[in-house]
Amino acid sequence: MAKAKTPGRRPQTAQPAIAGAAVAADAPAPKKRTSIPQFISQVRAEGRKIVWPSRKETWITSVMVFIMVAIAAVFFFVVDTALAFLSRFVLAIGQ
Repeated sequence: MAKAKTPGRRPQTAQPAIAGAAVAADAPAPKKRTSIPQFISQVRAEGRKIVWPSRKETWITSVMVFIMVAIAAVFFFVVDTALAFLSRFVLAIGQ
């Protein structure tokens, strides 16, 4: 059986006495500089973690992008044509 929480006081967080003290207390410690060989080894280690897509995944994604571009092109062509027709119709009324 689960134990019920007993109502009680909330934990109090320490409030700094001076506003400037909060800035000094929250400031992170200065970081140690990384040497160039260590940096390169870290970059290579991160590079090994990359999972590259397979040729099949790349092909499928590329085909999907081309399909979406074609759909967007048709959509914007239809909307542009409809707006051009509508604007010509409205302007023709005034003549």
